[in-house]
Amino acid sequence: MSFWLDDLVEQGLDTLEPRAALGANAWFDVCFIGGGLTALWTAYSLAKADPQLRIAVLEKDIAGFGASGRNGGWCSALFPQSAASIERSHGRDQAVAMRRAMIETVDEVGRVAAAEGIDCDFVRGGTVLFARNDAQRDLAAAELAESARFGVDALESWDEHEVARRFGVSGADDRTPTAVFDPACARVHPGKLVRGLARVVESLGVAVFERTEVLDWSAGRVRFRALDGSDAEGTVTARHVIVATEGFGAQLPRVRRRILPLYSLMIATEPLDAAAWDAIGLEHGQTFSDFRHLLVYGQRTADDRFAFGGRGAHYHWGSAVSPAFEHDDRVFEHLRLALGELFPAAAEARVTHRWGGPLGVARDWSATASYNPKTGVGFAGGYVGDGLSTTNLAGRTLADLVLGRSSELTSLPWVNHRSPLWEPEPLRYIGANLAISGMQLADAEERVTGRPSLAAKIVGLITGH
Repeated sequence: MSFWLDDLVEQGLDTLEPRAALGANAWFDVCFIGGGLTALWTAYSLAKADPQLRIAVLEKDIAGFGASGRNGGWCSALFPQSAASIERSHGRDQAVAMRRAMIETVDEVGRVAAAEGIDCDFVRGGTVLFARNDAQRDLAAAELAESARFGVDALESWDEHEVARRFGVSGADDRTPTAVFDPACARVHPGKLVRGLARVVESLGVAVFERTEVLDWSAGRVRFRALDGSDAEGTVTARHVIVATEGFGAQLPRVRRRILPLYSLMIATEPLDAAAWDAIGLEHGQTFSDFRHLLVYGQRTADDRFAFGGRGAHYHWGSAVSPAFEHDDRVFEHLRLALGELFPAAAEARVTHRWGGPLGVARDWSATASYNPKTGVGFAGGYVGDGLSTTNLAGRTLADLVLGRSSELTSLPWVNHRSPLWEPEPLRYIGANLAISGMQLADAEERVTGRPSLAAKIVGLITGH
């Protein structure tokens, strides 16, 4: 179990007992496959827009079991595709519109949480991105230049004096790091958010069925099996079927190569005392990372822990997903050491929780919110770990698409984007794991040379990202 879900039980906020399964044939206007934030945000928007709609959410485990209850708690304006990439394929105006929509989404999540009484520790403290060697400083400069060119993100450049004044953070080259500060990010407790949102949509009349496994679907029909011991099977008939399974979707026959499940792992430390946080310098609400290639991400939690995660786990043959893949001692140790290297005051902090889960990656690294009005089938996902906020944008967008409303959201460049399929095995296995190893090599190369990595450029050619 993730720290976030375990914390809900420890605080007495949620028992995590599954809701009732669906045990017989049923009819709904809208049926969601998956009970994470994509489904819940879309259900929320639809129920608010038309309270007469009959809406069902079918979840194999419990709402928030997947990435929605396991992530790093960044409600950020990050999007898998860069503004420059969107500009190349859709033009400057569309790139600017996408950036504005993502920034506005950060505040939208906070607004709805406050309005609906979802106490999810939402604090908009921004993200600090440390540049810890010369190669990372070059990447930081490029990030600032791209931001200035589009004129939407309000990034700030902090020199080594400012970083030294604010933080007890180490460099990878024995120099004080510099940093880029992005104000468009909030610290969130994802377990409180997703479980709270599930309760809110239920209060709006949405039927949430847990322990209900979807076996297959087609236009207007969803075939399911109850996992409550009865093994009852049946069919939901619905005018609209929305697939919202993210990394777990690769296990379903109609998703398969559309999404690659890539595992990201996390640790949480014991709560640190005030003296340690004074030395570290992170404020409540601040999230952090650096410019390494093998991504890491962290936050200071509301109860003064570090929640810290990153990549490095291998991709598994055939897009396999298993609870066994959520535990990789090698990656957990890497995360513990990386946290101590970043913030020496946290080096001896005891790790209390270790967990992980799959995120969804499209072949071209482009998320989508898609809907076919002829079939009534919709799909959203491919967030590549940036889904805590992007799911909200997807939900509002899908609601407009389902209701047939033309809006600023439905004209965004990610709407109805169709990514190419991932390669068949063994090419998918070889390519994905070469990319992960390449990122590790790129970071090692930059630590030694202090220059932008050749390995990173080669990986970019392999992945197309």
